[in-house]
Amino acid sequence: MSDLYKGSCLCGAVTFAVDGFSEQAANCHCTMCRKFHGAAYGTLVGVSGLKWISGKGYLKEFIARNGTVRTFCSECGSSLGFRVKGAFLKDIELAISTFDSDTPVVIDAHIFTDDKANWCNLQDDLLKFKQGRK
Repeated sequence: MSDLYKGSCLCGAVTFAVDGFSEQAANCHCTMCRKFHGAAYGTLVGVSGLKWISGKGYLKEFIARNGTVRTFCSECGSSLGFRVKGAFLKDIELAISTFDSDTPVVIDAHIFTDDKANWCNLQDDLLKFKQGRK
């Protein structure tokens, strides 16, 4: 039996649970992630067994010019996740910071480092990709 990992937005209107995570998770430095998360990078992870426990009606989406979808809580504005163009909500990569307790996720890379903020210094041993993983 898998563990359940629960998460939520800042105001608690949106809650969810997952039973697993992708083996790869990266800090994304693309301009869209930085602006969406209001931080040096966004850290997202693919999940399995996603169940929306409450607040699915609060989910709103922003579709970027390139077709990617950013999902957020319409009540508090929390950045919840990302989907590639054409992907369904069940295929969302969730912002790892939205989980309410520790997860077994290990961040393994920095991606889109060509777009990173000039004030962000990468001083770790993680793999670094100028664009996406290649």
